[in-house]
Amino acid sequence: MSSLPVVVMDNGTGYTKLGFSGNNEPSFVFPTAISTHESPSASGAPSVASKPSYLSGNLASKRGIEDLDFYIGDEALANSKTMAVHNPIRHGQIENWDHMERFWEQSIFKYLRCEPEDHAFMLTEPPLNPPENREMTAEIMFETFNVKGLYIAVQAVLALAASWTSNKVNEQTLTGTVIDSGAGVTHVIPVAEGYVIGSSIKSIPIAGRDISKFVQQLLRERGETGIPPEDSLYVAETIKEQYSYVCPDIVKEFKKYEQEPDKYFKKYDGIHTVTGKVGFYYVNIPYSVDVGFERFLAPEIFFNPEIASSDFLTPLPEVVDNVIQSSPIDTRRGLYKNIVLSGGSTMYKDFDKRLQRDIKRTVDLRVKMSEDLSGGAMKAKPIDVSVISHKKQRHAVWFGGSLLASTPDFNSYCHTKAEYDEYGPSICRHNRVFGSVM
Repeated sequence: MSSLPVVVMDNGTGYTKLGFSGNNEPSFVFPTAISTHESPSASGAPSVASKPSYLSGNLASKRGIEDLDFYIGDEALANSKTMAVHNPIRHGQIENWDHMERFWEQSIFKYLRCEPEDHAFMLTEPPLNPPENREMTAEIMFETFNVKGLYIAVQAVLALAASWTSNKVNEQTLTGTVIDSGAGVTHVIPVAEGYVIGSSIKSIPIAGRDISKFVQQLLRERGETGIPPEDSLYVAETIKEQYSYVCPDIVKEFKKYEQEPDKYFKKYDGIHTVTGKVGFYYVNIPYSVDVGFERFLAPEIFFNPEIASSDFLTPLPEVVDNVIQSSPIDTRRGLYKNIVLSGGSTMYKDFDKRLQRDIKRTVDLRVKMSEDLSGGAMKAKPIDVSVISHKKQRHAVWFGGSLLASTPDFNSYCHTKAEYDEYGPSICRHNRVFGSVM
């Protein structure tokens, strides 16, 4: 295998993180979006995912020269007025393989500017990713880009590895519960010795985009008329990212705001993104927005989901507890002891403290009930509940990939081009998992 660094690619629903192993931060972070000039034949063509992988062949050979005209990331969004913008990944799963192949193409050649034949690649996948998707990924990577080696890692395992940078972690273990919340979906994933306990995984339909829309709705209902309609979602996202925090008690927080509004209410000043034209000149039109209760109400939908929607009513701490309780009994203490946060939607101030407190309450109550039922004859050993927050949390999956791909063991776990040529894409149906202790 090559001595050159491994290319680590974390393609998420909202953002893609690109870089090389051994680095602390991804080299590029941009939206997972692609803009194309869609032809009628392309839009009506069946999805590649609906065909067996051995019939799909090399996608690049089926496209015409007009398909070379496309943009990805921020450039794709900038061209949204003249081109069709697509999101090839929805809820963590790749939906359009043709768009995804083109997305990878520019990621490698335009952004990273590397020769794929000289590098091994580490790609990430969501929990419970179908084996057919792994095969398709292997087919594109080996056939189209001729990569030297490929390893497809489960995002939760990489997030656990990234948590080793936290001061609260005493041992480097790949056992723990990962709460991965990005733009499109939140997963609670129990991992034991590097292996995902698939039967216990839970998915929560609350993530970054839902919180942004909730803030947008709060501003609209309050009658904030100064926000330009086209800036509405952007303002909501900015308020969510810059001003929001998790409070310990929502009722007390309301009282604090009512008693000392000057202390807690903030003001957001923005400039119209679509500049207004006055005569022959373009001018920036400023506006301001009061930021109030949405500061703590935005992340509160993780803990009290009913304030935003009646579709999903189970609080996040209860979901985490249910996930651990449905896991094998001998893994539960390890899963409670190492609850790891991952993704941008877990970055709120005091998110970890509130989550740890609520889970601890549930666990302690269960232990007390078991003691009461035994009539005091049994004294249960307390269960240690620890929620791990760390500096690499936002890009935890990518950083975990960078960490593991830079170890000497990585080459022995990687699928090589020679193996692919001999056995075909089915080799990627199973990926050997890194040992628990590096």
